Amino acid sequence: MSAKIEDVFAVVVNWNGGPANLDCLQALIEAGVPAQRTLFIDNGSQDGSLELVQARFGDLQVLVNPSNLGYGVAANQGARQALEQGARFVLFLNNDALLDPDCVQQLVNRGSERGSAGLLGPRIVVPGEPARLWAAGGRVGFHPNLSKLLGQGEPDGPAWCQTRPVDYVPGCVLLARRECLEQIGLFDEGYFAYTEDVDLGLRAVAGGWENCLVGVARAVHRASSATGGGYNPRRKYLMGLGSVRFLRTHGGFAGWAGFWLWDVVALPLVWLCALPRGNGRAVVAKGLGILHGILGKALDPGKLDKGKGLFW
Repeated sequence: MSAKIEDVFAVVVNWNGGPANLDCLQALIEAGVPAQRTLFIDNGSQDGSLELVQARFGDLQVLVNPSNLGYGVAANQGARQALEQGARFVLFLNNDALLDPDCVQQLVNRGSERGSAGLLGPRIVVPGEPARLWAAGGRVGFHPNLSKLLGQGEPDGPAWCQTRPVDYVPGCVLLARRECLEQIGLFDEGYFAYTEDVDLGLRAVAGGWENCLVGVARAVHRASSATGGGYNPRRKYLMGLGSVRFLRTHGGFAGWAGFWLWDVVALPLVWLCALPRGNGRAVVAKGLGILHGILGKALDPGKLDKGKGLFW
């Protein structure tokens, strides 16, 4: 049976996302997913963003957590509700992402055509620079941070507008087939934020599913706005922490070798290079995250608030 856009439920997680939520949700509606089929999960926001959203979109399905439980926990809360309500596809959407009007329809079309596609995602461009890519899927291997966003920083163009398998679909815009989620499970809640999408992609492949870039679909991503932007201490700490968990689950020889080379041995050199750009604290925070991951130190979510951590 062919899928329709009416089969899609969206899950949007918010933690102090500010007015960006309004743009994200409006673009989602214009892409064909109404507020009634959108699960908005608030992770204890304190910036008034929840109230802004509720005032503008009264038909949203809203779930409010008393504190920041992490992205994976919140996204899974929304996904379970979507599946209980009969969703054939669950669209995980970051609140700093903007969909093109035909993005969801294009993803659903390809999902309907490729029954082996468990996870699908669009090509993603840089905000304010629509001719430059942020990502066109991802690859896992001998890289810093264990994975690499394909096409990042490259010019957008027809070569990227294809449907093809990738190692994983970036979680900022990720359409998941119901049967895939029922087989492999939802996000690993042991990742507080970041890397959970890479883990999900590898579990999908292990379960016999494809991860697909749907290049004719497009979105814009204002990356990592919840943690303060791309190269910042909170984000780097969480990535360091998550990388150790990822390797314990998926790490082969190349993964561990790349990790020790790029993320441990080379860290002092990376720190020296980062100092002139004002990013030295972020590098040290990543090292702390790696250390805490190796030691098995539990994360205190309250320490992620601005001014509560050693490096932010």
